[in-house]
Amino acid sequence: MTADSPLDRLDDDDYPAYTMGRAAEMLGTTPAFLRALGEAGLITPLRSEGGHRRYSRYQLRIAARARRLVDEGTPIDAACRIVILEDQLEEARRMNDEYRRAATDSQSKPADS
Repeated sequence: MTADSPLDRLDDDDYPAYTMGRAAEMLGTTPAFLRALGEAGLITPLRSEGGHRRYSRYQLRIAARARRLVDEGTPIDAACRIVILEDQLEEARRMNDEYRRAATDSQSKPADS
């Protein structure tokens, strides 16, 4: 197996390995639900050469989060917005932590004379 082997894709969370039917089956939902997530802008599946939607494991995890919210009674558009905002908040927190660490590191270094 070389570094560029197709088998390397098995561990790639972003590789679009799942057809719409298989993705819907794995999530316990319908293809229409996955199309609605795409229309709401939550996930954008890649397309096969034949034009069929393909989903990655990462996209399926996002879709599962939206599905849980919808199952709890949240409208699909609101569920998608919640997931997007949660991800934006997590990213902002991560960046904030990095800035704080950098500021702490720069303050703890002795000044050059």
